[in-house]
Amino acid sequence: MALKTLLRGNYQLTTLIMVIIVAGMSQGMLLPLLTILLDRSGLSPDANGVNAAALYIGIFATMFFIEKPVRRFGYKPVILSGMGLIIVANCLFPAWQQVGFWFVLRLLVGIGDSALHFATQLWIVASSPKEKRGRNISLYGMAYGIGFSLGPLGITLLNAGIWVPFLSTSGFFLLIMFLLTRLKNEKPERSERAEAAHKRATTVISLAWFPLVTSLLFGYMEAAMNSNFPLYGLRIGISESVIGLLLPVTGIGGLIMQLPLGIWSDRVGRKPILMGTAIFGATAFGCVPFVGANLWGLGICLGVAGGMVGSFFSLGLAYAADILPRHLLPTANIIASIQYSVGSIIGPLVGGMALRFISVSSIFYFLGLVYLLFGLSGFIFRRRAV
Repeated sequence: MALKTLLRGNYQLTTLIMVIIVAGMSQGMLLPLLTILLDRSGLSPDANGVNAAALYIGIFATMFFIEKPVRRFGYKPVILSGMGLIIVANCLFPAWQQVGFWFVLRLLVGIGDSALHFATQLWIVASSPKEKRGRNISLYGMAYGIGFSLGPLGITLLNAGIWVPFLSTSGFFLLIMFLLTRLKNEKPERSERAEAAHKRATTVISLAWFPLVTSLLFGYMEAAMNSNFPLYGLRIGISESVIGLLLPVTGIGGLIMQLPLGIWSDRVGRKPILMGTAIFGATAFGCVPFVGANLWGLGICLGVAGGMVGSFFSLGLAYAADILPRHLLPTANIIASIQYSVGSIIGPLVGGMALRFISVSSIFYFLGLVYLLFGLSGFIFRRRAV
């Protein structure tokens, strides 16, 4: 019986990790791919940024109602529904290339992404034994990073036709949906009152604003890079295929440095690591405009920047866990997810307007500035006794 339970648990975790890898691939591909296709149609950079923000508007809006269907129907139906929405949208994108239509489809993708991420993350946390919970959540984060880094490679499939990238992603989702149907559905435990949740949120923000800002910055960086960097690359003379190869470099840098930074933060503390990586990351982003179209220079700058700030979400949550009582950690996760969505909405909008009204390099100056300000704000943050 114990062996059967162990095997079922491993299959469940493996399947859920595969869900996140494919979801990351889809999101990592759609952002730059749709940006390039809209740019081909003559859409301005700021309007392109507004269209890209639709995905994150969908993610953000979903956070306010997704808990009820998860509690009523369970994890599996919500994940399958989220995948279904993404598949439908993927099949409709190449059918009618109209800006307003794509805005609606991006909203649907955002809702589907948010649903499957929320349900998957909760399922992993709820089903993991206490001694393996941290490891399993780290696997969740790494799975998304791997998928998101591989996603931009789908841009190269455009050479085979506009339908190919979208149908390929849909095919991966259908395969994972088949594997997911073999899992036994589960439901989360009953939640506390809404009033109590509001009070907990206020307490979490007052105690852990510094570590939780990392999720806002991570969302801003990720969305700005994947939505605005293709436009930056096209403006400085880089081909679409090369852009597809350069985009994953930031994510790969984050994956490489995630474990070393996590171990180092255990030894010297989360706060100095977050401050140091923010300042180094700001410097790397600020250097991007100075290397121009030099591919080696771009690769090094983006790799270093990604390596420094690519672990911000997980390191921030770890630091919040150091500061907060255990009963406040679920609330911290929800706040982090909302802030990630807000940052993801702001990123393409600010980047698109900066590209149009300031300069082509301004997106990297803004990225450098926000990370520098965060690093310096660490000097005024003091951990309070609870």
